[in-house]
This record gives sequence, C-alpha cells and structure tokens, in this order.
Amino acid sequence: QVQLVESGGGSVQAGDSLRLSCAAPDRRAFMWYTSGWFRQAPGQEREFVAAIARSGHTAYNDDFVGGRFIISKDSRKGTLHLQMNNLQPEDTAVYYCAAAQPGSPSRLPSSYDVWGQGTQVTVSA
Repeated sequence: QVQLVESGGGSVQAGDSLRLSCAAPDRRAFMWYTSGWFRQAPGQEREFVAAIARSGHTAYNDDFVGGRFIISKDSRKGTLHLQMNNLQPEDTAVYYCAAAQPGSPSRLPSSYDVWGQGTQVTVSA
C-alpha cells in the first residue's frame, strides 16, 4: 500500500496561485493508482476537488473549480500535482491527496484507500 505526502500549501491573497504536490515512496505503484485531491474546511464534509486516472482521464468538481484548478501527474517523478489559480477565500481548507484502485476517476471519498496527512491552504481577501 502506498503512503502519500502532500506539500505546497500556504497562506496567500485572493487571486494568487498555489501548486500542491503529492509524492509516494513507491513511485511506480503510485502512478498505477487513480489519484485524487479532496479538501475539508472546518466544520464541513470532505469534498471532492479533482481526480486523474492512470490513463490520464481527469474529473473536476464543477461546483467550484470553474477552470481554475488543474490536476496532473508527473510519471517520471512519480508525483501528483494540483495547480490552483485565482484562489478565493472560500478555497480555504486542508487539501488531501488520495489514491484508489485503478479505474475511472471517482468523486467519492469512500473509493479511495490511501490518504495523505493534508496540507493547509489559507486564502485571505
């Protein structure tokens, strides 16, 4: 089972960008899985942000992404990324990367077997 470690979070102003990264010690296994990003704000449920299948097929939460976020994988480095542009205060949350068995990118947290520890993203107005 892979282990995941996120990085790249921080405190930014509205309109700024951040690039989150997720890495696993077993890079080859990580690239085999479907990978996703979720976020959880205080007092709220964990919600789907984006996912990418081994094939490269992607899915996004159209409720709030609006073309601002891009999920990608670097197969050579064995890393997962989430480029977040035009960040807004409502994007403030802990962001988690997760891995699921190979298949179509799922929007359900229950589909994911392995989770990272999370990285905080704080956006000020």
